[in-house]
Amino acid sequence: MSTSVFFISIVILLLLVLAIGVFRWYQFGQRLQERLLLHRQKRPVCRADVTELRDLPDIVQRFFCMALKDKQSVVERIEVMHQGTFNMGKDKKDWKPFTSDQIVTTSRPGFDWYGKIKVAPGLWAWVHDAYVAGEGILKASLWGILPLVRLQDKQEIAKGELMRYLAEAAWYPSALLPSQGVQWQAEDANSAWASLVDGDVSVSLRFTFNDRGEITRVYSPARGRFDGKNCVPTPWQGRFWNYQERNGMRIPMQGEVAWLTESGEKPYWRGRITAIHHDFANV
Repeated sequence: MSTSVFFISIVILLLLVLAIGVFRWYQFGQRLQERLLLHRQKRPVCRADVTELRDLPDIVQRFFCMALKDKQSVVERIEVMHQGTFNMGKDKKDWKPFTSDQIVTTSRPGFDWYGKIKVAPGLWAWVHDAYVAGEGILKASLWGILPLVRLQDKQEIAKGELMRYLAEAAWYPSALLPSQGVQWQAEDANSAWASLVDGDVSVSLRFTFNDRGEITRVYSPARGRFDGKNCVPTPWQGRFWNYQERNGMRIPMQGEVAWLTESGEKPYWRGRITAIHHDFANV
């Protein structure tokens, strides 16, 4: 066999392996989204109503009056696209560009975040970070072929992913209404705790608001952070800013997420919304 024929054969084989990897990766994502739709539940309340806000902390009432309109249909499904940077470094900063597509359902709570992170020229890490039917899922690979991370079926993963869903409800604010399952308890004049239960998974986050009622920060004193195979409860926060009106609601268009470690604040996600679409409940 000549050198040129051998080289062409290797290229064809690599392209075939890549094609199979891409196909299997997209199949995995398709199954996640099918499960999201399969486990949707009937919604008890389909419109926002100011009467359900009467017993909430003042700052939370201000938030809903800022974000929603009275009698507005609640959000049922969301498609959102992001662009930003992701810190791949463990002990030092190593920010890499990413783009992502995310599907969210609010009844029952769930999402699938599909991100592509450029780790080197011509080399991309593909990531599915999801919460589906009470199960947390994190899967990453290079080009859908070489596995990097696979975490699933662990209670701490599910809890961390439901925390993410609750924090990101700033993008679909009707999901934070009491009628949608969120319970609120005041902490001080500018913050309150929100709690959400989904099956066997329950979470609480502290929301901080500015004077306009906008969510500026969400915080957990102990979200599970994986260090190798060990899950370490670690303080965690998300920050939001640049509120704009989208589909009749005021939502933040930019954000940052960070671990709050003993050695200091460790941001790992910075991004902005490039497109967002909300589907509303039929009433």
